[in-house]
Amino acid sequence: MKISLYLFLSLFALSCMAQGKESAGAASKEWKELDSFHIIMAESFHPFMDSANLAPAKSLAKTMADEASKWASTELPAKVNNKKMREKLNKLSVDTQSFLKLVNENAPDSIVGQSLTGLHNSFHEIMEGWYKGGEHHH
Repeated sequence: MKISLYLFLSLFALSCMAQGKESAGAASKEWKELDSFHIIMAESFHPFMDSANLAPAKSLAKTMADEASKWASTELPAKVNNKKMREKLNKLSVDTQSFLKLVNENAPDSIVGQSLTGLHNSFHEIMEGWYKGGEHHH
């Protein structure tokens, strides 16, 4: 049976979350916006990464932009309540709006893919700030 990398990674993530329920639950309670955006980013980026499929990212572009905007305007947890993190969240918000504009203007897939990759990289910088380099996501 052939299984996509996206499906495998999703199942693996669920398994890890179940095994580390207490720590994952604590992180979610502390910064639920990170978890919420992570779901949207995963659903957008992994199909692109696995098979150059931009359809999910295009269909989620508005949701991603709305979520990033909302996230940038929320109070930050004490652990990351600093100017650097606020700047990263504001940049993510602006960049998701730019991504949405590219999608709405039917920009070439190569440009949309570059923009999505940049969003993914920015999100990972935020995650690394949250986890202080201790836990990395691929």
